[in-house]
Amino acid sequence: MSQAELQANGNGQAGMEAAMKMVEMISGFWVSRVIYIAAKLGLADLLKDGAKTASEVAEATETHAPSLYRVMRALAAAGVLSEDEEKRFSLTPLGATLRSDVPFSLRALATSELGEVHYPSWGALLHTVKTGERGFDHVFGTDCWDYFAKHPEYARTFNQSMTEVTRVVEPAVTKAYDFSGFAKIVDVGGGHGSLLTSILKKNPQAKGVVLDAPAVVEGAKARIEAEGLQERCEAVGGNFFEAVPEGGDAYIMKHIIHDWDDKEAIAILKNCRKAINDGGKVILIESVVPPGNEPSLSKFGDLVMMLIPGGRERTAEEFGALFEAAGFKLERIVPTESPMSVIEAVAV
Repeated sequence: MSQAELQANGNGQAGMEAAMKMVEMISGFWVSRVIYIAAKLGLADLLKDGAKTASEVAEATETHAPSLYRVMRALAAAGVLSEDEEKRFSLTPLGATLRSDVPFSLRALATSELGEVHYPSWGALLHTVKTGERGFDHVFGTDCWDYFAKHPEYARTFNQSMTEVTRVVEPAVTKAYDFSGFAKIVDVGGGHGSLLTSILKKNPQAKGVVLDAPAVVEGAKARIEAEGLQERCEAVGGNFFEAVPEGGDAYIMKHIIHDWDDKEAIAILKNCRKAINDGGKVILIESVVPPGNEPSLSKFGDLVMMLIPGGRERTAEEFGALFEAAGFKLERIVPTESPMSVIEAVAV
């Protein structure tokens, strides 16, 4: 674009439209913050049985009614709530995703991402850009894993948020990828076991193992029992930097490799290579960063990884390089109906 065209865009109708779009982008965090308040206070749970006034909700949440009304009005403007002529608020389908008791609940994710831990880290983005240091460490004085170990209340919310993400993603994953050829599936860093139990229920020929930190994996044991899979699945506490369970035909990892930079990611993959059966496969469920200017949530998720755990989202070529360094070969990338892809590599 020529200098004259740039000046015309800046001074004319196109410039005005660009400025209004930029105002919308600049103020985007306003919406995020009111969604956080809705999730933290449990507004969706309080409204699930019918409309209420802000005063009624304030009494239940021990908050200041006039201030809460203004927040709820903003939530209605964002489409999360709906306000009627009598100033009563009800849930919209969008707002219902913040309920605690629905299959696709995102309440814990909203609380974790927009609350006391992730949100302050974004305030240190400039520090990270200037120094290369993780914003989380700069704000809290320690890394996120140590922080969670010392603040179990935040760790519980984070782990629940990961379970929520899995519940949203798992139908797309099991629809896109065929797990029927595996006799033993090991879910490395499998959290509460939501993904693995979903896979096992659809593949009765397979047995499974969930590996995660001892404190986390207790939740997996409860999930396995609730799904009636005790005979085919076990939960094991451990550290995937030290070792992973042996004898698997498939080692799956959802949102694990992106937490780590290349050195650590390769170490995890090498442990899988040591443990895997001949001809076995590693299956990563991750976002794949597209090339060029193509819009993608992964390009912003990459900033989360940079700021908090110190990892990264990766391109197809970068995944291929990781696999090669660990003794695997990238076979294919299978898109799903979610933002995640199934990335398959075979042991060589």
